[in-house]
Amino acid sequence: MAGRLAGKIICITGAASGIGRATAMLMAREGAVVVVTDVQDKKAAGLVMEIERAGGQAIFLRHDVTAEESWRTVIAAIKLQYGRLDVLVNNAGIGLSGPVVDMSLTDWRRQTAINLDGVFLGVKHALPLLREGGARTSGGGSIINVSSIAGIKAAANAAGYCATKGAVRLFTKAIALECAAARDNVRVNSIHPGIIETAIWDTLLGTAENGDAARPRAPTLDALAASTVPLGRTGTTDEIAAGIVWLASDESSYVTGTELVIDGGRSIA
Repeated sequence: MAGRLAGKIICITGAASGIGRATAMLMAREGAVVVVTDVQDKKAAGLVMEIERAGGQAIFLRHDVTAEESWRTVIAAIKLQYGRLDVLVNNAGIGLSGPVVDMSLTDWRRQTAINLDGVFLGVKHALPLLREGGARTSGGGSIINVSSIAGIKAAANAAGYCATKGAVRLFTKAIALECAAARDNVRVNSIHPGIIETAIWDTLLGTAENGDAARPRAPTLDALAASTVPLGRTGTTDEIAAGIVWLASDESSYVTGTELVIDGGRSIA
């Protein structure tokens, strides 16, 4: 079904690696013009080159999602070059774990700044341009906020991460209602990956493998999935990207304010 996103201008934050990278690749294959944003310059530039070698279209804009001025610059650049924006994927995020009594306020605020403030700033600054584009297309504009099953199901030693992802979940629903009330033809949804083969899980599991003999050694990602996921395995970034592409496409034109859970059944177990 190549061409499901033909002609759409799509901005993906944190696109240089993991879910963001897989999403950028798939969206480009489906005909989108992909605006890759990240702070990892070399990886992001390499991604753009790979997309172009495969016949797709992409550009890279350096972008700190925690900085409001950076958002202003990125949105202005998109408007100048393309005149519109059809889809925003708020994907940038980090995962920090450990007992709440050991978490520093600095780490709490850093995680909140990227995972939650970045989503707020993205919606705030991209929405006016999305509204311009949404008014001109049948499927409308689309905002996709990447949350997590941690935004639905709590986990010990991940209180800060759960707090940010749970906030993204309800923030998404509130903005969906605002857009619906405005009749602006912009849909807003969240996506909730489970245990996916990405670097964020290395960080989350690594906290328990810090050499502290008082803490149990963390399981490997595959062992964790085997014991907690009904389907018995980890998910792939391509499986999450497929869900994001659907929410970006006109196929989901009657979907807003929903949470798309892709977790192998972990959240219901």
